[in-house]
Amino acid sequence: MDVTEAVKQRISTRAFRDTPIPESDIRAWLEAAQRAPSGGNLQPWRVIVLSGQARQEVIDLAATVLAQSPGGEPTDRPIYPDHITDAQNQRRFRVGEMMYEELGIPRDDKAGRRRWFARNFRFFDAPVAVFFILDERVGHGQWAHTGMFMQTLTLLAEERGWGTCLQECWGILRPSLKTHLGLAPEEMVYCGMALGHPDPEAPVNRLYTERAGLEEFADLRGF
Repeated sequence: MDVTEAVKQRISTRAFRDTPIPESDIRAWLEAAQRAPSGGNLQPWRVIVLSGQARQEVIDLAATVLAQSPGGEPTDRPIYPDHITDAQNQRRFRVGEMMYEELGIPRDDKAGRRRWFARNFRFFDAPVAVFFILDERVGHGQWAHTGMFMQTLTLLAEERGWGTCLQECWGILRPSLKTHLGLAPEEMVYCGMALGHPDPEAPVNRLYTERAGLEEFADLRGF
């Protein structure tokens, strides 16, 4: 598999088989991703990888917190900014409708959609959970570099036949996760990732999101 193929076939996998991934394979995957770009070679990221009981404890924590506060915990770092352009909002709405169409959950089935969304906090049954940790004092550049590391991990996962789903939704549980994961006072959870072997029979894994055309985002000059 070349890089172009990995980029084209990568999706947000939302249904997984229960096939475990050995610790040795996880270690090799993480070490390979360390070649991701890093400004000044700061390598600002840290990861916590969970499986087995450690993964289940986070799922249980999420269930407890969200039962008391369905909207999540207060945060000064919301998942989406206050201002989203009309075009961006349309894309967000469109991908949601595409997903629920694949799942066969109509718009008026609010309870069904809530049940599906709750699967985020079970990592969509993926056997491995990854949390990306950042020092709250870093700048915007280090956030971007961590994103490059995350993207590198997703492409390396494709090469290995694994599926991934990057999950910003865990941001609504940052305070509880900070305590549960034993983070340092200056550390925070950036986001999560579900990792495992995709279930090819699951309808939701047929979702292939649309992307803006070149003319919408690129301005080529001097050619």
